[in-house]
Amino acid sequence: MVTWSQAAIFSPCGRRHLPACPFSRESIKLMLRAPRSLLFVPALLLALIRPAAAEVFDAESFTLPNGLTVVVVENHRAPIVTQMVWYRVGAADEPPGKSGIAHFLEHLMFKGTATAAPGEFSRLIAANGGNENAFTGRDYTGYWQTVAKDRLELIMRYEADRMANLTFDAEDVAAEREVILEERRARVENSPAAQLDEAVMAALFRNHPYGIPIIGWLHEMQGLTQADARAFYDTWYGPDNAILILGGDITVAEARPLVEKYYGPLEPVGAPKERVRRSEPPLAAEQRVSLASPQVTEPQWSRAYLGPARLEFAAGELESMQLLAEILGGGPTSRLYRALVVEQGIAVSAGAYDRAQALDYTSFHLYAQPRDAATLEELEAAVEAVIQRLKDAGITDAELRQAKDRLQAAAILARDAPTTGPRLIGGDLATGATLEEIQSWPERIEAVTVEQVNALLRRLLDEKRSVTGYLLPQEPA
Repeated sequence: MVTWSQAAIFSPCGRRHLPACPFSRESIKLMLRAPRSLLFVPALLLALIRPAAAEVFDAESFTLPNGLTVVVVENHRAPIVTQMVWYRVGAADEPPGKSGIAHFLEHLMFKGTATAAPGEFSRLIAANGGNENAFTGRDYTGYWQTVAKDRLELIMRYEADRMANLTFDAEDVAAEREVILEERRARVENSPAAQLDEAVMAALFRNHPYGIPIIGWLHEMQGLTQADARAFYDTWYGPDNAILILGGDITVAEARPLVEKYYGPLEPVGAPKERVRRSEPPLAAEQRVSLASPQVTEPQWSRAYLGPARLEFAAGELESMQLLAEILGGGPTSRLYRALVVEQGIAVSAGAYDRAQALDYTSFHLYAQPRDAATLEELEAAVEAVIQRLKDAGITDAELRQAKDRLQAAAILARDAPTTGPRLIGGDLATGATLEEIQSWPERIEAVTVEQVNALLRRLLDEKRSVTGYLLPQEPA
């Protein structure tokens, strides 16, 4: 589940500019830095959220007879509305040998229908002063538009049309395949950091498809066909496998007639109810991945821990993971930053983040960049010393209280933007959460105890369940 602080500045991947939609390491660093300003949240705001109130977004939901889940998140601060459609399918659902097909189809969704020419929908949105984008993740794919309230019906008609009537012109498919191949070359083949991330994830997930990059492996992407895209679309894209979220200046009473008019007539596709994926065997030994390149100017250190599967979490453990990320590496007051950057001065940055929003397995990540002459080995030893002290003594009551306050304050501030609710709710619904669980997140964070976080960290931060990455400069030959 994405934390509220992350959701507040989450930016979906552009279909023209980014190859895929998992958060990059840099975007996650930015997300985790953002709420540090909340250290100065007024006492009145903290009083409002402690104890935290449920119904944080006051969202309402209904389901159409064809299976479409609809959520309305009211936000009347401005006369605009965001329409967001999430499909319960992502890169981890791709057929063997067809990696990248989920992201490829995301691109093809902009290529038109029997009644709308390629690019017509995008031109219409721009002409009406709106904006749009799309994103692909491991467990979901989504499309969104933000427009003035009186333009909502117009864009709803187009979005419903491409849910059921997408065309797959051979020339468009061939041209768009070249686009995604170029994205991979630009974002991965020319980026040692991205290559190392791929290697780390492939080592962490040896059997489960989370180890396959969302954009796909280059050699498999080259073979994706028109028939592959059509089969994936016909299997997964339909109202019975979709979540429609409307956020902004709209009520359920206003939304329901429009939704029934445009999405109601669509036929369900009979998408698989169970998303069957290979399980991950236990990791028995720590692993290391090293990449050296002339393109690297500054060395970097990272470590990924294989976390429990979502179904393995006991009550409070998922929230404990999120709080642990905040305490261990969530900003300038965190354990890692204070020890490595402030006290020892051997790092220019250090932090942690969780990937708890997952349908299957979670993961937990650490990163650091050395300062001046410090080596990655010295940096790693310093990180491990922080972890050992944490295991030995545990977190403190004060640390937990501060982490809760920061995350819960972010939950309150997340109400401001009309796009935040749809983004956060959609991602969590698509990965197995219920609307009630999402809206009661601040209450569940508040209920976490020191003992729960300490038990989770000792279970999670096990080197035998980790992959350590070294990114190193290399002198040109």
